[in-house]
Amino acid sequence: MAEPGPSPRLVIFDFDGTLSDSGSWFLSIMDHLADRYGFRHVGKHEIEPLRRMSTRDVIRHIGIPRWKLPFIARYVRRLFGRHTHQVELFAGVAEMLAAIDAAGIGIAIVTSNSEANARAVLGPANAARVRWWACGASLFGKAPKFRKVLNASGIPPHQALSLGDETRDIDAARATGVRAGAVLWGYANPAAFEHLRPDIAFATPQAVVDALTSTDVNR
Repeated sequence: MAEPGPSPRLVIFDFDGTLSDSGSWFLSIMDHLADRYGFRHVGKHEIEPLRRMSTRDVIRHIGIPRWKLPFIARYVRRLFGRHTHQVELFAGVAEMLAAIDAAGIGIAIVTSNSEANARAVLGPANAARVRWWACGASLFGKAPKFRKVLNASGIPPHQALSLGDETRDIDAARATGVRAGAVLWGYANPAAFEHLRPDIAFATPQAVVDALTSTDVNR
């Protein structure tokens, strides 16, 4: 799955499902969102199949009109802000961020969530390791945020690596010339993005550390 390439100077992380274990919280509010915004409820038997779908296919499957997405996103960010105490980082994420920072590799976060919410879940020590923030991305608008980070950092795309757990993270990386990395510990089932052939994939946060702090990111 990996192709030869230089060790990165910048890692662009997704937040929800990559750094924060927020999948259960999002599932817990789905019925409320369905009632508020008029899309259909998701049965328990549908959850696993939905994890194997792309983001676009999930939206189509549960019947959310595209024009409602910005309103839903803003509302979800507000709800999340009231419940950040219920969301934790995945095991090993704090250690991963510390190791990447210690290796002199820049860290950025590009997320549809808000910076305030991400900082609250990360905590002060982890948040301090993030040099560039590009938050509040529209559901399919991560590519412009990637470009914002690249411009701010001055790091060329081929020296950056994106790490996320959704198809849209890979799409944004491809659109901006950034290496597309996938994490396999998030909410999305790896089958959802396998057909997109990410450049590299990691099973655990420690695997990220092992690769990025070695001389070859492709090991």
